[in-house]
Amino acid sequence: MNAPAFNEGNSVRDFVRDTIGGWAVQMIHGPNLDRTIDQVLLESRLREALIRLNPEIEEEPSRADEVIHRLRAIVLSAHTSGLVPANEEFAAWLKGDRSMPFGAGGSHTTVRLINFDDPAPDANDWIQSTEVTFRQGKVARRFDLVLWCNGIPLVVGEAKTPLRPAISWLDGAVQVNDDYVVNVRQFFVPNVLVYATEGKDLRYGSVGMPANMWGPWRNEGGTALGLQRVGEAALGVSSPASVLDFLRWFTLYATDAKHRKIKVVARYQQVQAARAILHRVLTGEDKKGLIWHFQGSGKSLLMVFAAQMLRVAPELASPTVLIVVDRIDLDTQITGTFSAADVPNLVSTESRAELQQLLLDGARKVIITTVHKFAEAPGVLDERANIIALVDEAHRSQEGDYGRKMREALPNAFLFGMTGTPINQVDRNTFWAFGSDKDAGGYLSKYSFQDSIRDGATLRLHFEPRLSEISLDEAGLDAAFDAMVERGALTDRQRSNLSQKAASIEYLIKSPERVQKVSADIAQHFREKVEPSGFKAQVVVYDKAACVAYKDALDVHLGPEASAVVMSMSRDDPQDWKERFALDRDAEAKLLDRFRDPADPLKILIVTAKLLTGFDAPILQTQYLDKPLRNHTLLQAICRTNRTYAGKTHGLIVDYLGIFDDIARSLAFDEEVVKTVITNIAELAAQLPAAVAAAISFFNGVDRTVGGWEGLLAAQNRLPDEPTKDAFGAAYSIVAQLWEALSPDPLLHAHLADFQWLTAVYQSIKPVDHTGRLVWHALGAKTLDIINEHIAVEVPRSDLETIVLDADVIEDLSKDPDPTWKPQDIVKIITARLARHGNDPVFVALSERLQELRDRYAAGQLESLEFLRSLLAVARDTLQAERDAQLIPREERGRAALTELFESVRSEATPIIVSRVVADIDEVVTVVRFPGWQTTASGDRDVRQALRKILWLTYQMRDEDVYQKAYQYIREYY
Repeated sequence: MNAPAFNEGNSVRDFVRDTIGGWAVQMIHGPNLDRTIDQVLLESRLREALIRLNPEIEEEPSRADEVIHRLRAIVLSAHTSGLVPANEEFAAWLKGDRSMPFGAGGSHTTVRLINFDDPAPDANDWIQSTEVTFRQGKVARRFDLVLWCNGIPLVVGEAKTPLRPAISWLDGAVQVNDDYVVNVRQFFVPNVLVYATEGKDLRYGSVGMPANMWGPWRNEGGTALGLQRVGEAALGVSSPASVLDFLRWFTLYATDAKHRKIKVVARYQQVQAARAILHRVLTGEDKKGLIWHFQGSGKSLLMVFAAQMLRVAPELASPTVLIVVDRIDLDTQITGTFSAADVPNLVSTESRAELQQLLLDGARKVIITTVHKFAEAPGVLDERANIIALVDEAHRSQEGDYGRKMREALPNAFLFGMTGTPINQVDRNTFWAFGSDKDAGGYLSKYSFQDSIRDGATLRLHFEPRLSEISLDEAGLDAAFDAMVERGALTDRQRSNLSQKAASIEYLIKSPERVQKVSADIAQHFREKVEPSGFKAQVVVYDKAACVAYKDALDVHLGPEASAVVMSMSRDDPQDWKERFALDRDAEAKLLDRFRDPADPLKILIVTAKLLTGFDAPILQTQYLDKPLRNHTLLQAICRTNRTYAGKTHGLIVDYLGIFDDIARSLAFDEEVVKTVITNIAELAAQLPAAVAAAISFFNGVDRTVGGWEGLLAAQNRLPDEPTKDAFGAAYSIVAQLWEALSPDPLLHAHLADFQWLTAVYQSIKPVDHTGRLVWHALGAKTLDIINEHIAVEVPRSDLETIVLDADVIEDLSKDPDPTWKPQDIVKIITARLARHGNDPVFVALSERLQELRDRYAAGQLESLEFLRSLLAVARDTLQAERDAQLIPREERGRAALTELFESVRSEATPIIVSRVVADIDEVVTVVRFPGWQTTASGDRDVRQALRKILWLTYQMRDEDVYQKAYQYIREYY
């Protein structure tokens, strides 16, 4: 008996074909289709569908030919306008967004290419084909799988063998993206999505999307493997119902930073969450839901997809969709995402009054607003039930009074919370605010850290402990304070307060010596481990003063162009801070665009609070963390580094404070704790009335309806001494904590007036010097000087930097050589430093100089002291070359390297004009390359072909060694 034969055709391809075929889809082998191989459309079937779906065309069938003629023109336009713009225009026709003058008197009527109204598969003419050949000009390609709807090819799939370990879905995706889409692009003008599979996994994407960004499809709770899993995925992306959903709801066209049109299709978690939101609204089974999708997995796009579905669902009668954020920078980001996606009927509110008017008018739009704009809402603004609020970052302000005011204003609205870091602590609880009892674990949709890593939606996070050793000379500090007491400069109480302050983490972290040394370490680490790979970094520091200190320190090491501070300014900030760092919204957006640009010299952003959430810059790979953060704030901050980017394998957190354990706890979310917290919330609700009563009891007999100074003075008279004030402060603190934990629970309404009154009284008598704050500010610099004198810091340092820059080393050595500085060790350090710069001619020359010194020393031509002096001179020149290199644009260094190469090979036999050769290479390579081209097969191939054409054909230089050296320079510098 012969063993059965398995190949990509009879196993993977035919399995997918038959899986889709089970959904009322006809099976027609490619060669048997009614078409010629240079036709994109099955025009006879398309003509029948146009007549069937459009009464105006049925009246006069020749009108179908007019439509087909327009569609052919769009297909051909891919050559001039580009594939994605042509694809966007064809998609508009597919969705019924285009019209023709077929009505009475030449009036325009909508042209329907597809029946979206009837969900049954037989409402449209569906065909699944294998081995479909298409020829464009002289180039022909054969597609494994094509799904047609009414004669239009909407989906193309590529199958690979499951039997060869070296072959994967990625090979199929590269073939589609780098070959088919490039060489026979016309066939992909009507395309909705493309996919590839090798029988183990299936990934899908859109035209123009790099293959490594294609995403998987997974059914919720699915555990299938092998062909069964591929079958589930094939139905998820290529069944008739799914394809039409992707076409209508789950596709966006946007413009990237280089003003190129791009197409984005939703990932499976976005599809499933958007469908879950729509289902909940349609059924009305609950009025809320919590969506936890891990940081970086596309919550902003999820809101766009969900808004598109909700807005046109006929059952909802044109609902109002509110996109609610809690900060202006998130407002800007979300508005940009929605605007780039060209979402219709979109408005971003500029003021509280505008928001209130839109809601009072019952505006049927997509409204983007911050939660703070509900602060002055006069009660109910809109009682409609077809208002759906999608709340981004569903914690912080949502769990306070702003969230309560929003719920009062929209009493019947659906509320869906979107978060990447749900909070399950006693005092702040996202689950309680948005989670439904009907949802397992409290989530309507969950996409975890592990899910996003597995799917490649985000990258792994690596941590590099780089602790600075902070030691405090307590005896010296005490002696200094004692001396101030003896001089009468401090009272004993002030001394006690200041001593506590001096030892606090804030002043240790911000000491000038420590800032200088950590900054030097950051600069070295960045130059060695981040910048060479083309990535950028973020420095997170303690506060705004630390931002300024780190900026000044980093400027010394990296130059002023390398870094920028992004922080909010307040009225009380020093004027020089405002002059140096104040940015309006437009200026900040331009700065961040510069940071995202790999060619821009801005490499590092220094922040303390801004850009720790919502900031998306895939080129950001490393975060230097020098601020104590915890829980969700910590998790949100470190996840700025986890976005995918060409050549980037992970995000890196360089930890200067030893908070790794907090990071680990943030990533391991314990759902059992969630259940306990929900119980605690219920217990806290029972405690609120008694706590409010205890605080109010301090003011028995006070008429709390009296306002102004009379009412405030009457309240303060009931707190006649410090012990009573302290007791009231403790009672009020209990109320405030309970309020924050429970808000926005409606049960708070009954206590709102009491709480506001208590808060006003507390604010009026709150002590301002109980921690020594006034004394601290009065002494200011004097006290800081005492502290800084007694703080010693040691940070990992560069040996070369230490050897070369510490004092006048050569002068010292000439008098008393340091026996701890061995020449062999310095040679190793310099050699390693030079090796980082590859073939750069400047560093090659330094390497040759170093080798010459070693040879002379080995031959006995140099004394030890002279050898050491010469080594240190090379070390100094190496550091200076590195500094100079930072000031010269990378491509300019590349042109210099190429010039030196061709000057060295110029001869009478090859009388080339070096400047012309270099200019031609620079011009061509600059056109064909793109960011990250070195890591892609197509980029590497295109650059090699362009270089070979110039050298071999234009200048007849067929020296393989020259070609390889030139290519290495281009790879390094372009």
